[in-house]
Amino acid sequence: MKNIIMIVAVSLIGLSSLAQKKERIIYKYKKFEEINLGEIKVDGELGSPGEISISQRYLKKFKNKLPHKPNFNLEMMKGLERIR
Repeated sequence: MKNIIMIVAVSLIGLSSLAQKKERIIYKYKKFEEINLGEIKVDGELGSPGEISISQRYLKKFKNKLPHKPNFNLEMMKGLERIR
């Protein structure tokens, strides 16, 4: 009987130590941060827009893969009606 009382007492003491309140951590963040863009410096060379455009020799023309039909728009409208 004494053993059972001792086991219950030890278990209650052990459980009470585990049941203590844990401190809540509260994080506070900055509400705003000011960035001064006037102080930013970018090193490099200035290029004219002609340098970044595509030259004519790399342009390729493709044939229209859709056949020419006089009622093509009508067929498109019918297709849209079927989808709805």
